Amino acid sequence: MRRLLNPRMMVAGAIALFALGSSSTAAASEVPAAPTFTKDVAPIFQAKCEACHRPDSMAPMSLKTFAEVRPWARSIRARVADRQMPPWQIDRGVGIQKFKNDRSLTDDERLTVLKWIDSGVPQGDPKDLPPPVSWPDDQGWNFAAQFGQKEPDLIVKSEPFTMPAMGQDAWDHRPTLSGVTEPRWVRAIEIRPTTVKGRRITHHAIAYLEQEENGKPMPGGLGALFMEWAVGKQGELMRPDTGKLLMPGAKFRWDVHYSQAGEEITSQVEMGIYFYPKGEEPKYRTMLSLVPAALGTMDIRPNSLSLAEGFTVLRDNARIESFQPHMHLRGKAMLVEAISPTGQKQALSYVNDFNFNWMTTYVYADDVAPLLPKGTILKVTAWHDNTAAKESNPDPNQWVGWGDRTVDEMAHAWINIVYIKDEDFKVEQEKRRAMTMPQQ
Repeated sequence: MRRLLNPRMMVAGAIALFALGSSSTAAASEVPAAPTFTKDVAPIFQAKCEACHRPDSMAPMSLKTFAEVRPWARSIRARVADRQMPPWQIDRGVGIQKFKNDRSLTDDERLTVLKWIDSGVPQGDPKDLPPPVSWPDDQGWNFAAQFGQKEPDLIVKSEPFTMPAMGQDAWDHRPTLSGVTEPRWVRAIEIRPTTVKGRRITHHAIAYLEQEENGKPMPGGLGALFMEWAVGKQGELMRPDTGKLLMPGAKFRWDVHYSQAGEEITSQVEMGIYFYPKGEEPKYRTMLSLVPAALGTMDIRPNSLSLAEGFTVLRDNARIESFQPHMHLRGKAMLVEAISPTGQKQALSYVNDFNFNWMTTYVYADDVAPLLPKGTILKVTAWHDNTAAKESNPDPNQWVGWGDRTVDEMAHAWINIVYIKDEDFKVEQEKRRAMTMPQQ
């Protein structure tokens, strides 16, 4: 590990030498001359904010009506102006910019909201209000609607756990049977605490899959990494023709990290699993992989910035499906680069303002998801800010090392990888060329 005072300068030097299809976000409509809440702002809040900012959901206030929004205008302006909300920490000037789950405001949406607040938050004509969005009464599931469902096909829960008001961090590793009685292919997964209050004590939840395939147990003492959840994460949606296999008798061994919240809370986590239709078998298997900048050792000195970097070699041709940075309270920024077997370097993604409260998975769009040959090195660089400038830093005068507790630090990326054999890899490359060629 070594110190670095300016992460942005280092990232600026990551030159793209082999194309992966980077492009900017889609253009939005023009900014209205005199925006009102009913006509211009309410549709933006419905599309980008209400998923969290609605009654009895995870956000601290609802933004569904003008009466609810009006008292928060100054706070909304501050969060929108510096792009803290909606949470989307990808640097717009580095790496790939097309994502399937981009919930950030477009430039025109952002300017519309700012212009509306600066002009005195006019309400507008109530007749201009769009129809209200129908949200579920409880927390709701993120992927159910797009599969034409109200809830996942299978819901698996961990055992209830009571966290005292004051106490050391705790981990729950008790297993849960899946209940699956026949082989089923998985196309999407969500994990969440079962209650909104439970989110206050749940740092992360990892489900490891233990099952037999072809009469043999899966390798590794903990089983295969099936799904990871951390604060603010929405879930994992597999790309078409990719998935994970569940076998009869499968069980999940949990790694749920709880931390104190100032009051005694009993919680558990639940995992929602969506299956492919029976008889439909995807061609590729996707693997959620922990790709470290540091693992097991870190040395972050008091009142300083620090850097850690790690290198992971792809064992076969691969398509990178998504990227999610994971650090704790002092996490500042993370860069993922691909170094080809010939030495060419490409910056894939750079999170320049990491926020511990939003562990976002950035899912690459179909036409830009990196296609990387066997032997490519994934380089992960992580920066930590152990100074008073980092608002979430509990104590900049403390030395910090690697560890599982919230007050310790980590530095790795969760990356969904699909390994592809040579023949199929060439087919995928040809498809990509056809997608990016200019239309005749």
